[in-house]
Amino acid sequence: MSNTDRGPSSGPRQTDRWLEPGQTNALVIYILYLASLAIGVTAIIGIVLAYINRGKAGGFVESHYAFQIRTFWIGLLYALISVVLMMLAIGFLLMFAVAVWFIARCILGLQALQRGEPVKNPQSWLLGQ
Repeated sequence: MSNTDRGPSSGPRQTDRWLEPGQTNALVIYILYLASLAIGVTAIIGIVLAYINRGKAGGFVESHYAFQIRTFWIGLLYALISVVLMMLAIGFLLMFAVAVWFIARCILGLQALQRGEPVKNPQSWLLGQ
């Protein structure tokens, strides 16, 4: 076989666009976060992607990476507090509130991302608006 007889899999592999820092990657992270409500491990993949790409995208996307990282850690904190309070029964209600908060943050972030806007207050503990 000669060098000119290469198949479609030869040559340098192009990185998929969704892995590169930018708007598509931030979109994937939001989707992974929402999927984590059914499949918990996807949030871990999302936070890893957010940390890897933070500081590389520039522009309005940087506020989304900060927002996504804070969404993960604050959500984890709220969930742990809810688990502890489940002994008092109020934790079940709080866990539902955490899920609603998490979904709302992801949807608001997705909407801003689709409009090409930064998150207004990525450092917020509430909804970032």
